Amino acid sequence: MTDETQTETPPSGEEQPLNELAEELRALGQNLQAALRAAWESEEHKKVKTDIQNGLKDLTQTLNQAAKDFGETPTGQTLKADIEDFKQRMNRDEVRKKVRSDVASALHTVNAELQKAAQRHKES
Repeated sequence: MTDETQTETPPSGEEQPLNELAEELRALGQNLQAALRAAWESEEHKKVKTDIQNGLKDLTQTLNQAAKDFGETPTGQTLKADIEDFKQRMNRDEVRKKVRSDVASALHTVNAELQKAAQRHKES
């Protein structure tokens, strides 16, 4: 630190903390950006990404095979028939209207509760 830096007239008392805060926030943003970029571009990230992709591919194949095997069992055949029956009932206009109405009502309730929670959070 030089004498010149020490003898400069500092900004007014209120302005100085605001400038320091703004500078620290800028520095924090830059540091976070650099850390995230480094993590994203790292070999470890690439390996983890590849491992996850391979794992999901294997999981998909396993689930598809399990579904195929289950579909061939008597229980699976019964389930298929039940689903087909359900689809036919859903195609009837009155059932479809009732389901839509019930879903809309449930969504309305969820939205109202979320709005109340957001308002409580905002007030606290």
